[in-house]
Amino acid sequence: MEASSEQQKKSENSSSSSSSKLLLYSYWQSSCSWRVRFALSLKGLPYEYKPVNIRKGEQFSPDFKRLNPLHFVPVLVDGGIVVSDSHAILQYLEDKYPQRPLLPADPRLKALNLQAASVINSNIQPLHMLSVLKHLEEKVGPEESLSFAQLNIEKGLLALEMLLKDFASRYATGDEVYMADVFLAPQIAVSTTRFNINMSKFPTLSRLYESYKILPELEASSPERQPDAVR
Repeated sequence: MEASSEQQKKSENSSSSSSSKLLLYSYWQSSCSWRVRFALSLKGLPYEYKPVNIRKGEQFSPDFKRLNPLHFVPVLVDGGIVVSDSHAILQYLEDKYPQRPLLPADPRLKALNLQAASVINSNIQPLHMLSVLKHLEEKVGPEESLSFAQLNIEKGLLALEMLLKDFASRYATGDEVYMADVFLAPQIAVSTTRFNINMSKFPTLSRLYESYKILPELEASSPERQPDAVR
């Protein structure tokens, strides 16, 4: 009876933990935050939106610094667990909430998804962050700042085009939306709308983006649909 009671208590605690609402600290224009919103929408996970206005410097508040000393969004809070960095958050969601997997079971396709996500997370997005471009603009001027962003975005997109062209179908690695797509969709959207990248240079990625644009989960997670959006 004692063992059974202990098992029931563990089950109740687990159920309570899984049913508690996630908190997402986000900024509407952040492509990193958009990735996480997209993933949460795909997995059907409800969450409370906590806006952090990075243009007003709210990421430097003492409260936010306790969540992420690097002062970046997004940050996910799940009960007593705090996870920052979009790549780490998506990996956490995969482990904690395995419904609607964002990584395929096939090892080759899984590695391909992780590689594509890493290209965007490490080699494209950090080079067009608001803080980086603001620094460059102050040092060398707005035209050079934009040119720097465009050069690095196109370099990364070319690498992704070459990486995915032989594997892409409806989506990046087949007919299901996986992690590569979760990173690609916001990145392409930002590249075209904010940095005027000509996507005709990347036919595979352009075709994929047409498939992404009709996904209700992407639309629901888009910047314009967020409560802190400035219209």
